[in-house]
Amino acid sequence: MKETVIKISLCMVALISVAVLFGVVGYIFLKGIQVISLDFLLKPPNYTALEKGGIFPHIIGSLCLLAVCLLFAVPIGIASGIYLAEYATENILTKSVRFFVECLAGIPSIVIGLFGLIFLVYYLGFGPCMLSGGLALGFMILPWTVRASEEALKAVPRSYREASLALGVSKWQTIRGVVLKSAYPGIITGILLGAGKAIGEAAVILLTIGGLVTYLPHSLLDDVGALPVYIYTILTVVPASRDVAESHAFGASLVLIMMFLMISVFALFLRNRYIKRMSGSRG
Repeated sequence: MKETVIKISLCMVALISVAVLFGVVGYIFLKGIQVISLDFLLKPPNYTALEKGGIFPHIIGSLCLLAVCLLFAVPIGIASGIYLAEYATENILTKSVRFFVECLAGIPSIVIGLFGLIFLVYYLGFGPCMLSGGLALGFMILPWTVRASEEALKAVPRSYREASLALGVSKWQTIRGVVLKSAYPGIITGILLGAGKAIGEAAVILLTIGGLVTYLPHSLLDDVGALPVYIYTILTVVPASRDVAESHAFGASLVLIMMFLMISVFALFLRNRYIKRMSGSRG
């Protein structure tokens, strides 16, 4: 009887969590779908007449920022994960590296944004641009990538390594050809979590890119728009009626959620396809 009550209680808690998710997404969908149109998706914003503009530069800007972020964070994160999982011995240096990675993961995003503003925008002289925003986002998701890569590599059975080394293959060739291939699904999942966190981040990019952008970027040093900044700007800065501002904010939020879902589905598709291909090759 006690076990049944516990099982039902846990099930109800899980359903409540799912209901909250569907409630939030459903509310945004109902409010945002009213403004979604081709003009809204394909036109540049018009900050003097908000209802006549769209969000196209901010969609492209968000994707560009995400690309710069991943190009910076993914190679460094995977390389660090390989070192920690395959080469590092358990000593004070390795423990210190893991500790500081965990500390970086817990730093508030506004602090990382402030660091990006001072170091990237002012000290290095990049200015508010795509490069500054992308690198700042990369600082934020780097620990996610490191930890996900390390844990995915550690999850690969030791027998895979031993079988490869027994054939006379070098350690690096074993890591590259056997361990990494088996760990790719877990690594992709970690990158996915980082990408989802980055694409909707507002505090970091508010301090490292411009705000009222109506054009597409042509280089890394160009100012760039982003959907989180657009949502914040039209609700707090742009002079517009509350109803118009809220409808456009919900529309941009819906597009942001759909972008995240599309990235998630694509990443899961690649992961499942890779797992099936690996299973087929072993069979």
